[in-house]
Amino acid sequence: MIEFKNVHKAFGPKQVLRGFSLQVNEGETMVIIGYSGTGKSVAIKHIVGLLEPDEGEVWVDGLRVDQLSRKDLYALRGRIGYVFQFAALFDSMTIGENVAMGLRKQGELSESEITARVDEALSLVDLPDVKSRMPAELSGGMRKRVGIARAIALRPKYILYDEPTTGLDPVTSATIDALMVRMREQLGVTGIVITHDMRSAYTVGTRIAMLYEGQLRAVGTVDEIQHSTDPLVRQFIEGRATLEGTSALIGVAATAS
Repeated sequence: MIEFKNVHKAFGPKQVLRGFSLQVNEGETMVIIGYSGTGKSVAIKHIVGLLEPDEGEVWVDGLRVDQLSRKDLYALRGRIGYVFQFAALFDSMTIGENVAMGLRKQGELSESEITARVDEALSLVDLPDVKSRMPAELSGGMRKRVGIARAIALRPKYILYDEPTTGLDPVTSATIDALMVRMREQLGVTGIVITHDMRSAYTVGTRIAMLYEGQLRAVGTVDEIQHSTDPLVRQFIEGRATLEGTSALIGVAATAS
């Protein structure tokens, strides 16, 4: 289980997280939505210790992340796959070398075992024949699938997806969505997905949380979010530029919350 407890994070005068709390249960895919700049990516970077909270706590499997030793933090990261927004592949490495990189860094497997893991991971994302190619030879969607393969090659318990469908056409986005569902159903991976894409959120999420002004605004099943009466949630999921009676509605919603 992953849990955020009253997490605050600021960068200079800019307060990004303002008491963010959320629990992610094992086996689910939690989708975090929200406007740009509300702290979604900042929040998940706390899970792997890339950032530390100014106040509050982040727990993974009963371990408080910011209090782990360097050794224990590296061990935790070995259980967490991270799929970056733009895949973050190394252009000078082949696809096979990119996927194998995390395995080699761990230093626990032989070369034959690493090769088998790479082949397995690329097959799971339906790219069995690209191992010797370079990232520049692949489409954007294929590179994102390689990014997922690199994450699952570690056989993680958790995968964090940061904007996995950004910049992709609808067909390729649907392919990435199907892969995320496959990771949960076939591998039992617990996922956290950061996205602005509500079609994707409804497809892959078991629950959806909305982050607004650094705090949890709403959380629920896909059906509960789709039928939310919170005006800010409705504005976001419907993609409306303005709210009718904005000031009054926000005031009522804030009072209700």
